[in-house]
Amino acid sequence: MDLLLIPGFWLNGASWDEVAAPLADAGHTVHALTLPGLESRDADRTNIGLRDHVDAVVAAVDALPSPVVLVGHSGGGAIAHAAADARPDAVARVIYVDSGPLGDGGVINDELRVVNGEVPLPDWSEFEKEDLIDLTDELRERFSGIAIPQPARVTSDKQVLSDPRRYDVPATVICCEFSTEMMRAWLAAGNPFVAELAKVKDIELVDLPTGHWPQFTRPRELAAAILAAVDR
Repeated sequence: MDLLLIPGFWLNGASWDEVAAPLADAGHTVHALTLPGLESRDADRTNIGLRDHVDAVVAAVDALPSPVVLVGHSGGGAIAHAAADARPDAVARVIYVDSGPLGDGGVINDELRVVNGEVPLPDWSEFEKEDLIDLTDELRERFSGIAIPQPARVTSDKQVLSDPRRYDVPATVICCEFSTEMMRAWLAAGNPFVAELAKVKDIELVDLPTGHWPQFTRPRELAAAILAAVDR
């Protein structure tokens, strides 16, 4: 199976390395994507918007035999959902890593501080304590060392979706800083936070207790959770 790994903010394809290796060892073909503007700190991010990232993933899907599995971490989950909207017949499953689908008209996070048209990695003090679980000083230093500013428009552009067949694509949500129990309660209560996820017809929730970046804090366990979802 072709697995497309979509990184969250401030990260490129290399951030998946410790997860990609076990997936490849299991016989899958892994494509860890680097989205436009995240090639390096010197890349031009001036006019890159959310749709540019979505289109890059759609182009990767189109270049492969279908079906494929999309794996989206954090803000990459919104991008994966939009790619499934664009190519619902080509996507076998979307796996959301501490993330979920973003509905039409939503934005990923327009509250992040913009500096000269881009969003640098915030100071650790600006994150919630749940985000930082298991992210040791060593891992924080590593993360800061590889972090690339996010194109500002990707954080604040509105999501554009058009094909209701996206709800037919099975979804797995790997719950890290929020448990499956919490997610089920939000779904049952009709919480707006999970409104788009609630419309997906086949949802699987999986616990992986850690902070917001399991590809760093628990990479082998994350790979195992992805493999289990792919097998299903």
